[in-house]
Amino acid sequence: MLRFVVFLVLTLSCQLIQAEMTTADCRELGFIKAQLMCSSCDKLDDFGLETIKPHCKQCCTLDQQPAAQRTYAKAILEVCTCKFRAYPQIQAFIQSGRPAKFPNLQIKYVRGLDPVVKLLDASGKVQETLSITKWNTDTVEEFFETHLAKDGVGKSSYSVVEDAEGDDEEDYLRTNRI
Repeated sequence: MLRFVVFLVLTLSCQLIQAEMTTADCRELGFIKAQLMCSSCDKLDDFGLETIKPHCKQCCTLDQQPAAQRTYAKAILEVCTCKFRAYPQIQAFIQSGRPAKFPNLQIKYVRGLDPVVKLLDASGKVQETLSITKWNTDTVEEFFETHLAKDGVGKSSYSVVEDAEGDDEEDYLRTNRI
């Protein structure tokens, strides 16, 4: 009887160790399963948090290998000029000479939209849409340098699509008028 109990306890322990936790279980432990990368769990030892490492490993998502860096044929940066005060780093990027470095970048002014980047394939189909509200000017530039195809190196023409009415450059909050 004792052997059976010991065997049962060991079996259940092994299943618990190898089991992957649900999103709800991870949330109860303080982990956000969708955002937790396994490489972060490996760093817990550096902070003396070895006790939570097994739970972290059960809640984490395997890191994607950066070996195949994905590039896109074209990108569209969409933003509303009325949001420039809320996102001065995006305004600074757009009004600087930096967009000219990327011939396959289009800047599109869309009323009321927070800044996003749409990444397109060669056929013009949107592959990915990213919010860039928290990015600084250098991050935006570095992202485009890394993820935009270098087809047009040497060219310095990017396009800007504005509202049909056309914006005054000095009055970038015109879209807020009633």
